Amino acid sequence: MRHLNILAAVVAAAIATAFAVSCGSSSSSTTSPTGGTPSNATTIIISNNAASPQNISVPRGSQVSFTNNDSRVHEMDSDPHPEHTDCPELNQIGFLNPGQTRQSGNLNTARRCGFHDHGNPESAALKGTITIQ
Repeated sequence: MRHLNILAAVVAAAIATAFAVSCGSSSSSTTSPTGGTPSNATTIIISNNAASPQNISVPRGSQVSFTNNDSRVHEMDSDPHPEHTDCPELNQIGFLNPGQTRQSGNLNTARRCGFHDHGNPESAALKGTITIQ
């Protein structure tokens, strides 16, 4: 009988350990831009009528934030202009008033997404790409 109690305790401990491992969390951090192209930033800052960084890479499932540190409104959307169909998740950014930050939807599909300011689509300084890996 004692052997069965020990066996039951071992099995219970193994199940508890397996459960704890499968439910554990892992943390990941993003790397700040290092000047390379593309960078691993997840925030694009708009200031002085320009987006920076203009080319970033993110893992699938990420969201990208756009922060408007400029003095005027910007409307950030997916390429191509004016359809905005390449990466609809970027269209969630939309209008950004000065000082405002907004996030994209979850970027789940590995691809390259272009973005631009809908109100100034010809400005190269307000264009860029997000590579989803």
